[in-house]
Amino acid sequence: MFLENTNTTGRIEIIAGSMFSGKTEELIRRLKRARIANQKVEIFKPEIDLRYSESQVVSHDSNAIMSTPVSSSGNILLYCTDVEVVGIDEAQFFDMGLVDVCNELANRGIRVIVAGLDMDYSGKPFGPIPNLLATAEYVTKVHAICQRCGNLAHHSHRLVKSNKLVVLGEQDLYEPLCRHCYNQEQRNKK
Repeated sequence: MFLENTNTTGRIEIIAGSMFSGKTEELIRRLKRARIANQKVEIFKPEIDLRYSESQVVSHDSNAIMSTPVSSSGNILLYCTDVEVVGIDEAQFFDMGLVDVCNELANRGIRVIVAGLDMDYSGKPFGPIPNLLATAEYVTKVHAICQRCGNLAHHSHRLVKSNKLVVLGEQDLYEPLCRHCYNQEQRNKK
């Protein structure tokens, strides 16, 4: 499905979906394959994401890979002088400049693999992900399993009351829901 050789042209690959859908797991899988192919890889995550580790990208299944935490998307460019593959996790937490950063890297011939939530807890497009989806060559939409009915889930339903856009948490704060169960939950809140 994806060409592993980046010697010809750069590109942007997006892995998007709800919480608990396997986005980070897929990102780590692709990055490890790039390393097996002896490609030079750099991995980044937002500095604010300290849920599992300060210096690693970690999946819900506890798979991990070393990363560089950065405070803004522009800092990514500072670390990408001699790389072939760049991985970016939790991209929804980055500023909108991430779109330009990813395009600049791809234009340099670098394979850029980005994972992130495509919607926030209220079902709205989240951060730079929608714009990255529009500019990417490859998009992979992954789904969790609805915790209410077992169907495919693509909503990250927040279990606690908060109007803050970013509330870092895991299964204690969020659950994946399908469209039907999410809409039912929203009607029950009214």
